[in-house]
Amino acid sequence: MLELRNICFQVPDEKSRNAKEIGILKDVSFTLEDNKFVVITGPNGGGKSTLAKVIAGIEKPTSGQILWDGQDITDMSITDRAKLGISYAFQQPVRFKGVTVFDLIRLAAGKEISIAGACEYLSKVGLCAKDYIKREVNGSLSGGEIKRIEIATIMARKTRVSVFDEPEAGIDLWSFQNLIQVFEEMHDQLHGSILIISHQERILNIADEILLIADGELKKKGTKDEILPQLLGTADAAGTCSKVKVRE
Repeated sequence: MLELRNICFQVPDEKSRNAKEIGILKDVSFTLEDNKFVVITGPNGGGKSTLAKVIAGIEKPTSGQILWDGQDITDMSITDRAKLGISYAFQQPVRFKGVTVFDLIRLAAGKEISIAGACEYLSKVGLCAKDYIKREVNGSLSGGEIKRIEIATIMARKTRVSVFDEPEAGIDLWSFQNLIQVFEEMHDQLHGSILIISHQERILNIADEILLIADGELKKKGTKDEILPQLLGTADAAGTCSKVKVRE
């Protein structure tokens, strides 16, 4: 179980002459239960991606605590959190010159894996395995291709918590539908928790729980039946939900 307690994240206000700071996250608290599919949504610039990076250990909160099964991991590095069982997929994945797709999936799996085994992961994300397995993870790959390869590596890791920052970015329509099936399969078969940053209605619609982050604060939390109608404009959540643009 992953628990966030009163998480704040501040950055210096470059426009201020008085050393003021801007609050990107403001007293955010929630619990990610085991084997849950949670989607974080909200307006652009509201703090969603920062929250994902704080969970992964890329950013350190200004104050607050992050607990993993009761253990305080607030000061733990991204490497140590990965060893605990937290995976993170970047909104813009990193490229690795000289590293093949097969190398990357094998490293993610953390054990010896056959080419056929690696190809299964690629096929699940809509890539023709024989065309990609020996390619380098470099600039020759499009944004959509490298995003799908990164998702394949997260599947290979099989961690307890998998965090995805806008996984639909750069994905074509056919692959996006395939992506939905990938997330459903991960949730059903791996029995790990999935946390996704997304505006996409089809991703929101398969969530167990939806969190609405706006202005750095957790505005709403509930099941998709409770939250999704508000996001779609059928109700007004304290004047905030109606301002969130949900993409179909």
